[in-house]
Amino acid sequence: MVNPVRWAVLGPGNIARRFATQLPASTYGTLVAVGSSDAARARAFAEELAGTHGELRTGTYEQILADAEVDAVYISTVHTTHAALTIAALAAGKHVLCEKPLAPNHAQAMAMVDAATTSGNVLLEAYMYRFHPQTARVLELVATGAIGELRHVDAAFAFATGANEGRLFDPDLAGGGILDVGGYPVSYARAIAGAAAGRSFVDPVEVHAAGTVEDGVDTWAVADLVFPGGSTATVRTGVRLADVGLSIYGSAGYIRLQNPWTMAEDNVLTLAVVGQDPVTETLDGHQPYALEADALAEAIGRGEVPQMSHDDSLGTLRVLDEWRSQIRLAYPFERDEAAIPTVSGAPLRFGREQMRYGRIPGVDKDISRVVMGCDNQLTLPHAAAMFDHFAQAGGTAFDTAFIYGGGRMETLLGRWLATRGVREEVVVIAKGAHTPHCNPDALSSQLLTSLERLGIEGADVYMMHRDNPEIPVGEFVDVLDEHARAGRIGVFGGSNWTIERFEEANAYADANGRQGFSVLSNHFGLAEAYDVPWAGCMHATDPASKAWLTRSGTPLLPWSSQARGFFARADPQDRSDAELARCYYSDDNFERLRRARELAGALGVHPTAIALAFVLHQPFPTFPLIGPRTIAETRSSLAAVALDLTPGQVDYLDLQSDAP
Repeated sequence: MVNPVRWAVLGPGNIARRFATQLPASTYGTLVAVGSSDAARARAFAEELAGTHGELRTGTYEQILADAEVDAVYISTVHTTHAALTIAALAAGKHVLCEKPLAPNHAQAMAMVDAATTSGNVLLEAYMYRFHPQTARVLELVATGAIGELRHVDAAFAFATGANEGRLFDPDLAGGGILDVGGYPVSYARAIAGAAAGRSFVDPVEVHAAGTVEDGVDTWAVADLVFPGGSTATVRTGVRLADVGLSIYGSAGYIRLQNPWTMAEDNVLTLAVVGQDPVTETLDGHQPYALEADALAEAIGRGEVPQMSHDDSLGTLRVLDEWRSQIRLAYPFERDEAAIPTVSGAPLRFGREQMRYGRIPGVDKDISRVVMGCDNQLTLPHAAAMFDHFAQAGGTAFDTAFIYGGGRMETLLGRWLATRGVREEVVVIAKGAHTPHCNPDALSSQLLTSLERLGIEGADVYMMHRDNPEIPVGEFVDVLDEHARAGRIGVFGGSNWTIERFEEANAYADANGRQGFSVLSNHFGLAEAYDVPWAGCMHATDPASKAWLTRSGTPLLPWSSQARGFFARADPQDRSDAELARCYYSDDNFERLRRARELAGALGVHPTAIALAFVLHQPFPTFPLIGPRTIAETRSSLAAVALDLTPGQVDYLDLQSDAP
């Protein structure tokens, strides 16, 4: 049974007017309120609609979100306010229909989706064309092979504004065509490619883009997309030239839409098949804004809306990000020098109740048992969203290195530390002296550069990224001790060092009154490593290394603690990832994978969380590094923190017993 939904509009304007005008045609929806930052504007909008909807309550955004008589909100404000309003609405217990684009970039959208997932409320991106019967018919024709195998999609949504000012021409408001209407052709092309593959959507494997940027916004842009299997798409958008249409070409014909987007009175679908006369269909009389409102209502209590899932929205935004990146369009609030706020706009708070912590002797801070690897964040918005989410989950430890991204990863982490003002709460783990620049002079030079990039006086933990056995270990100990005495580093150690050289370093330190190595960062995880992905890497998955770690009590900061995706996607029949197969494919590891899946099913988590929990439950201190690219990946990994594996389960996973 679907319950009635009482709606409020946040952001009265032209598109909100269309929604409000069509909402009476919905089965479940009723408009009850209007919210705006401008009280007079909200009242005027309510009075305009009074003849259709009766008396509407008005108020600020905060007042409407606090209204217990409102079940769902339609957000139609400017792009840059979507994320904060959506997160506030979800926190207030409201369902959200948010106008496209969901956010100006994929990073903000990730945080919105995470907020929806954790709240249990529905979040739907308002691509209303996806709910019109015309769209369903097109996807059905493609899926059933009416035009043969899909070859190419040509999709355009551009218009001539006739103006030179306003939100479309304001970089601070994420103006331009790509974000305003460019998502329509991109999302439709992905859906068409998906229909051809028997899926809801397919992401392109290549994007090649060009465009014109004027005064910080795109006025005309085009992109060529390549999908798995070789089908292609050309998408166009702009704000100075009108261009609307959709053509889908297959091996046996084509489909052409006269009006694929707004679908007013000119809904004409043309199907042409080789050897047959073209036929046309019209699907008039439908109200797409009402249909999307009903789709949200039907999803309440059930999950996401099938026609426009979270992953679908995120995939479109990834393409839009790449499109803008290739024409070198970053808005002022996305640039490295920006004082970027949290996506919600609220001050950052470390959620310590969600995390477990440990201590490394010499570091006077609680260290989150899971460490965020800072090597997959390419933009400041992405880094900020990822780091904020990790901190909100209680994460306090961040691992970076001189070579990551040519130094960009250190710069982004440093910018985040500065804008959040959290240096005292955070444990910074830095690394340097990577081969071939692995010598005392390079170590010193790289350390100073790293500290400058990070904007800090010293790193809490510093590790040599590689060892150079040709240099006497004492020379490394001497220079590290010197930097420690100068306050540039706290404790130090080695990443990818053999146990023999580690012990030799500490023997030298003891004999010469120097600070010794305190931490080791080699590969360790549930899957035993038979090789390592990069030259010079070391693992500690063998029995002798485990015994030494247990005996010495040396804190281990293992990288690839989840075996580079082995527990997420490994298949003994699939050797397309040669590196994964070379390093981990064996009968024993596939048996570990089977047992991890078995235990994951029993505990209600992903197998990767089981693999990480195994690392956390070793008899020696571990602080595993994770390298997520999305908030969803972070959340999946952090599920391991809440798991309490028994010694029997740990032994079972490691093939030391036949039953958990």
